[in-house]
Amino acid sequence: MASMKLILLQDVEDLGLASEEVHVAPGYARNFLLPRKLAAVATTAALRQLAAHKEKIEAQRQAEFEAAQGVAAKLQELAVELHLQASDDGHLFGSVTDRMIADAIAALGVAVSHQRIHLDSQIRTCGEYIVPVKLHPKVVVDVKVNVVRA
Repeated sequence: MASMKLILLQDVEDLGLASEEVHVAPGYARNFLLPRKLAAVATTAALRQLAAHKEKIEAQRQAEFEAAQGVAAKLQELAVELHLQASDDGHLFGSVTDRMIADAIAALGVAVSHQRIHLDSQIRTCGEYIVPVKLHPKVVVDVKVNVVRA
């Protein structure tokens, strides 16, 4: 099967990080990666330019990794508490969303995008939950979220 050689312009989940050289199916490249400007065709000029900037890119990735580790250390110390309306038996009127958790974390002084919070299933009852926060492809921290009746 034929494949296309591309250079990723942005991180693509399950494929690679920005500035990596990847081989993908032509249809995936034409219909998804190239139109969304997530990748560029790996021409010889583009590969030469990538090699010239490789050191700068690696330094930037290392800085992002260290920043993510710093945020992870802060998040591990936090205990997030959400006060929501619930019935007498503890069922919430609605459910907890990733945005609610991100806002509660921000109120405690750590800015985290809601897109980095991954809820495995909906939280619909009061209780204590462990919620993974993916700060970096190599840094995932579990945050303790306590949902209590308001």
